[in-house]
Amino acid sequence: MLLKEILNVYDLLDSATANGDAVANYLKSIRADANVEVVHIDTPKGSTDVVRVLVAGANGRSVGGSAPTIGLMGWLGGIGARPGAVGYVSDGDGALVALAIAAKLLDMRRKGDMLEGDVVVCTHIDPKAPTQPHDPVPFMGSSVDIDTVNRAEVSDDIDAILCVDTTKGNRILNHNGIAISPTVKDGYILRVSDALMDVMQIVTGKAPYVFAITQQDITPYGNDLYHLNSIMQPCTVTSAPVVGVAITAETMVPGCATGASRCEDVEAAARFMLEAAKVFGRGKCPFYDEAEFEKIVALYGDMRHFQKLGRH
Repeated sequence: MLLKEILNVYDLLDSATANGDAVANYLKSIRADANVEVVHIDTPKGSTDVVRVLVAGANGRSVGGSAPTIGLMGWLGGIGARPGAVGYVSDGDGALVALAIAAKLLDMRRKGDMLEGDVVVCTHIDPKAPTQPHDPVPFMGSSVDIDTVNRAEVSDDIDAILCVDTTKGNRILNHNGIAISPTVKDGYILRVSDALMDVMQIVTGKAPYVFAITQQDITPYGNDLYHLNSIMQPCTVTSAPVVGVAITAETMVPGCATGASRCEDVEAAARFMLEAAKVFGRGKCPFYDEAEFEKIVALYGDMRHFQKLGRH
């Protein structure tokens, strides 16, 4: 379980002065040689700190091995909406999950347990993010545009991505817990990964929940099309397969709401992503069928134009 890590990271993030350096110091207190990079980004709307953690695997590429690398992305607009809201907001759970996983992986290394492949954990920290109108409830905005954050967090050394995001401001998902998306790759929405559903039902003890996405959801923000939220945005800048991990609710909860985070759901998301990373590094958790993907491209052509803004 990751309850300890979640509570420790929450204590860091629930602050008007939360920042990447404080998080880096916490992670290095677990393991002094932790590979943590903090990049501060300033814009006219504000600033954010991108935190990137590389946890080497026993047979990971960072140590000369051949095991695949998984990226675990914590997606969000901000961890706070100050001064409009006081305290940590629901939208911050993506960062909370990602950083708790990083802390757990470092603690595992300290205790002698290593995953087979490298794990790259990325998120960003902004305690003063703006909000923006959106139906059916307001969205959290971001001080930094999504494309900038995407390119700071998503790199070519990652073979597959799990992207966790609070996904409560909608009528599509209506249970407390977590859900995954179909796999998205190079502009195609593919079938749901059986391997990831296997991991989910083990972690939750329930039948797996899958949430619907549309073609609009896998296009970049900025094209004036409706998006469920930003959970699938990493798929617009990578050829790696991407799966969204949604933290969900029975009712519509604004991302800018405080007091809305449920510890059990956050922990379930973190545990699911950690367990998926374990089996992925061993080559036992395919996100998609490679042969079938090659066939669909041969039949219907390249769809990577959906990764771009389109005609304007």
